[in-house]
Amino acid sequence: MKVGIIRFPGSNCDRDVFHVLGLVGCEGEYIWWNQRDLSKFDAIVIPGGFSYGDYLRAGAIAAITPVIDGIKEVVKEDKPVLGICNGAQILAEVGLVPGVFTLNENAQFICKWEEMEVKTTRSPFTRLYKKGETIKMPIAHGEGRYYNPHIDDLKDQDQVVLSFVGNNPNGSIEGITGVCDLDGRVCAVMPHPERASESILGSDDGIKFFKGMVNY
Repeated sequence: MKVGIIRFPGSNCDRDVFHVLGLVGCEGEYIWWNQRDLSKFDAIVIPGGFSYGDYLRAGAIAAITPVIDGIKEVVKEDKPVLGICNGAQILAEVGLVPGVFTLNENAQFICKWEEMEVKTTRSPFTRLYKKGETIKMPIAHGEGRYYNPHIDDLKDQDQVVLSFVGNNPNGSIEGITGVCDLDGRVCAVMPHPERASESILGSDDGIKFFKGMVNY
């Protein structure tokens, strides 16, 4: 399985994703922001970081680069796309997932481990979890507060992927920290599953995101 890892100036979690893809038997390949043709890939991961220094707002400049056209074509081909942290912000910015990820409520960068609940298993990335399962993954963001004025529609359509358990560190509406599109194949999560994919790191709860993608 060949997976494209999108790189922008300022991406800094791309090597982490490459490593984890190897753990689950995938062939990862780095893709720069100016490549449009992504047709040879079976899936796409947009890793975390600070694309273009998060100028204007997180993901705003990355959203107008040529590779976004390629990602939209991948989505039309029903292939899975995962956006992690900055990648989640980019997916929201271009409208591939609903809502926005904006400044944390306390206006500070937050880097810590958190527990979260798996709210749906219909996404390729969560299909190996149990609905309602509590998992542990780290967050590292300054603009991770999720907001959506149509929260009831989001829940009715089963588009909430993850929500914080017992603590809402960034002030997200109803603690939501991961959402997907209507089909479930485009998934945007603020926590870092690639940083929780080996027990030596403190948790391997996140590796099922990548195993689920392969299983799908």
